Amino acid sequence: MQKSFIAYAMAVIINRALPDVRDGLKPVHRRILYSMSELNMYPDKPYRKSARLVGDVLGKYHPHGDTAVYDAMVRLAQDFSIRYPLVDGHGNFGSVDGDGAAAMRYTESRMSKLTLELLRDIDKDTVDFYPNFDETLEQPAVLPARFPNLLVNGTGGIAVGMATNIPPHNMGEAIDATIALMDNPDISMEELIDIIPGPDFPTGGIIMGVSGIREAYKTGRGRIRVRAKTEIEKHGEDRERIIVTEIPYQVNKATLVEKIAELVRDKRIDGISDLRDESDKSGMRIVIELKRNANANVVLNHLYKHTQMQDTFGVIMLALVDGEPRVLNLKQVLEYYVEHQKDVIVRRTKFELEKAKKRAHILEGLIIALDNIDEIVNLIRSSADAATARAALIGRFGLTEIQAQAILDMRLQRLTGLERDKIEAEYKEVQERIAYYNSVLSTPQMVIDIIKKDLMEIRGKFSDARRTEITFDEDDIDIDELIAREDMVVTLTHYGYVKRISLETYRAQKRGGKGVTAMSTREEDFAEQVFITCTHNQLLFFTNKGKVYMKKCYQIPEAGRTAKGTAIVNMLNLDPDEKVSAVFPIESEAGKDSNLVIVTRGGVIKKTPFSEYSNIRQNGLKAVNLREDDELISVMETDGGKDIIVGTRDGMSIIFSEEDVRPMGRVSTGVRAIKLRPGDEVVSACICERDQQVLVITEKGYGKRTNAEEYRLQTRGGIGLKSMNITEKTGKMCGLLIVDGTEDIMLISDAGIVIRMSVGEISLIGRSTQGVRVMRVDDDTKVVCVAKIVESEEDETEDTAGCGCAAEDSTAAETDSATEQE
Repeated sequence: MQKSFIAYAMAVIINRALPDVRDGLKPVHRRILYSMSELNMYPDKPYRKSARLVGDVLGKYHPHGDTAVYDAMVRLAQDFSIRYPLVDGHGNFGSVDGDGAAAMRYTESRMSKLTLELLRDIDKDTVDFYPNFDETLEQPAVLPARFPNLLVNGTGGIAVGMATNIPPHNMGEAIDATIALMDNPDISMEELIDIIPGPDFPTGGIIMGVSGIREAYKTGRGRIRVRAKTEIEKHGEDRERIIVTEIPYQVNKATLVEKIAELVRDKRIDGISDLRDESDKSGMRIVIELKRNANANVVLNHLYKHTQMQDTFGVIMLALVDGEPRVLNLKQVLEYYVEHQKDVIVRRTKFELEKAKKRAHILEGLIIALDNIDEIVNLIRSSADAATARAALIGRFGLTEIQAQAILDMRLQRLTGLERDKIEAEYKEVQERIAYYNSVLSTPQMVIDIIKKDLMEIRGKFSDARRTEITFDEDDIDIDELIAREDMVVTLTHYGYVKRISLETYRAQKRGGKGVTAMSTREEDFAEQVFITCTHNQLLFFTNKGKVYMKKCYQIPEAGRTAKGTAIVNMLNLDPDEKVSAVFPIESEAGKDSNLVIVTRGGVIKKTPFSEYSNIRQNGLKAVNLREDDELISVMETDGGKDIIVGTRDGMSIIFSEEDVRPMGRVSTGVRAIKLRPGDEVVSACICERDQQVLVITEKGYGKRTNAEEYRLQTRGGIGLKSMNITEKTGKMCGLLIVDGTEDIMLISDAGIVIRMSVGEISLIGRSTQGVRVMRVDDDTKVVCVAKIVESEEDETEDTAGCGCAAEDSTAAETDSATEQE
């Protein structure tokens, strides 16, 4: 049963319920349109019985029920179901009131003009074909689709264990976004949303707010609230009435009117005296007459609340990519479509090139024949049969068999002078076409230009005005737009208190100073982690149990310099014995193709694709499968080719290539990073640049810098090298960072004291030395945390240190990297 059900589920997913990202069609729709082309049901031809088409689709390509095929064809013809109909129906094809279409023997159909653009060049080897169910015919795996049909017409489908629900969009907006992506492959999601502000439903309506749209476009999932379009007009001297002219997409008008009548009858809505549906061929018109002195806005709000005059469209942008179902964001949908179009243009050009070469080959033979016409005529006359004449032509003039046959098939009228000129002119024109095709195949930009030109032609023919209005929703305020971009120091204590403070609160001090009080904590609490990030950046909270939670920086309450902060348990859904052990700031749009590298205190390392940590739920996701008595201590973002350094409390460290760590799933355990001696543990891990320096800080406030070149690259899992000479005077190692000598660093003691200084003031000495004192600590206190800050004069004047608030700020980018540390 398991084997059979999996096979059935895959068949439903791949061959029935989900659209292909390239042409936006399910197999049944693709087969209907392809059958139409085979039956010559073109827009300029007479209508043909729908039953003829359904029978052809059933018998050739789609061995399912005729109702399934006919219903699919009917939907392609309904202008209230599909934004740009692909079938031109003649007869009763149903209504927005839920009336079904007439039987297929009564209705007639043919392609719409737009469908020609989906099928254009299908006969020029632009797409792959595969056998039908009985392997007697070939059918297209995908249509050329010269416009982004998946976005333009949308789709809906329920598979096994998954569903798709993609809304339709305006043709002009979708094409403009496609061209913008081709012009700038690195275009941001915000720029795309400016071009495509939201769905454009065939029934119009009003979309309330943009947060659902933005979420759907950025993540592939979202909820869009749609309202009916209404007008309130005076009726008589002291009465008003509500006129409904557009309703939400996929809402049955007759059912909506019945529901309103039912609410009035049950007295759940007061103030309505009469209800009529006055819709006709000129448009929709539902009249709701109100009682004398009834407040129209109050009645309207009740209708929105209790009926489908306000409805929610749940977006799930799920489509097949290379035969696999994937949830895609807006940019990915367009990227896959553009790649498909590139493939279509290249394949069409190769087809045309081969065809032109064959024609040139024949024309070369005809020109040879015209140059030697008398000898050829005599040779043919003296030959016993056609085969002999063909062989003689090949032997005498060095022709190929194709050229010789073309000469034998040539009519006598082509011997005239005018015909000779035509052949030479045609040969010249064919050579020019061959040169053009070769240049297209060798110049990617020419392929892009052809796609853009074709899209603009389609836009000019079929684009129309937007039907669905997008309006502001007072309950749908984008909090990000209300929060100023500002650099923040985020601090997390041992007992789980978190706060953010403006970076300007801290002032740079000289080496050896006592520092300023960073926070007022309970006696046994101390600061464990500190980093610099921007208010708009997201924070990943990794816990000692291997789970990860996500919050925006501005969601952390801002507190004063001496305040202890807010308990993290009040912000995250943590278990009673769960504690945040690492916080990782990330840019909102960063990490698409990168990895997250997690290092544990027990010396285990794991590399996981960044995408595995998207869509984190309110109650968190499992980030790593921890071994017993182990916990997280560091998280890094890498590109796959970095070196990683891991330091331990006993002063050992190891540098190895990230390539030594194979990518693993989100819930895997990981592999050994460093072999620990008894009683030792990892205290720091970070990305190592070989032209920089290794900064080591100890619990007693000693530190030093050492050139990273003194640490040789080793194989993951070894015991490592000594990075500092640990003595009773220095205390154990508490932190290890990679620096370039220009940064400032912040040191925090378990007494809540923080000091900020320049890294350049710390001595640059050998690997196995003790170092120098960088912070004075009392006998009963110790340094527990070190973080670096990269600033320049420009950063200080522009307020951009730490998180890249200013565009293209290289220093800010360095600071982002800096804040990945513990």
